[in-house]
Amino acid sequence: MTQMQSAPAQTSDHPLQAHTGAFQTSVGGAFPGERAVFHGRDIHADVMHDTTWLELCSQAVGCRLTPAQAKLLDTFMVATSYPDARVWNNRVASLAGSTRSTPGLAFAAANAVSEATVFGRRNEYKAVAFFKRAVAAMQAGATLGECVDEHLATQGVLPGYGRPLYNGDERIPPMMALARELDLHDGPHVQLAFALEEYLHGIGKPLKMNAGALVAAFGADFGFTPRQWTMLLFPSFLAGMQPCFLEALEKPIGAVFAARVDQVDYTGPAPRSWED
Repeated sequence: MTQMQSAPAQTSDHPLQAHTGAFQTSVGGAFPGERAVFHGRDIHADVMHDTTWLELCSQAVGCRLTPAQAKLLDTFMVATSYPDARVWNNRVASLAGSTRSTPGLAFAAANAVSEATVFGRRNEYKAVAFFKRAVAAMQAGATLGECVDEHLATQGVLPGYGRPLYNGDERIPPMMALARELDLHDGPHVQLAFALEEYLHGIGKPLKMNAGALVAAFGADFGFTPRQWTMLLFPSFLAGMQPCFLEALEKPIGAVFAARVDQVDYTGPAPRSWED
């Protein structure tokens, strides 16, 4: 009688071999009908009773906001929620509403373009990185001018300084007033942000700080990495997008930014004649 032999275990040095089989995770999990766990804590028994939404989001990206820090960030999100369809990312949400897209698709697209390099999430990512590098370098003995020169030589522009259409930012005074109330106004990165504005003015480049630079400085002071901070800021424009989307639904399809041909002021090459 022949006895069946079990197949030998498969061995492999493939980089994905260790990830086959049962899914391994350390962030949490859902147990339908029983419980859900977030970083080792029961969501319904513990987390939901002592954690705000922003505090939970900060833990989700790998850092923690104090209640005061969460209050300041929550206020920043309110302060930057402009329901103006002319703003670059709101325009996407509005145009999506004008085509009768679903809200999910509209806001996903609008949030995607919120990662704009010039004045969006990528800019704030670079600003957090710059502030962290500069503070560390200055603590080691470098001057602010040396930090700026090194950055410009390698990166080209200073993120968070200057603003399209208007050189200045109406959000900064009320944000700093609240920061002073919460005793969050004098961290090293926030101090650097204002010192840099003064430095630029002193060398004949009067580029004022915009709110993106200020909130990036707060993120650096709070201990977040550039990636963590930009992930946490992901929903910060959403409240401005939603009214633009809804207003577009109230208008005829295609009515958002509609223009007749004779309204276009064309200044390019003159029409060419096509010959047979």
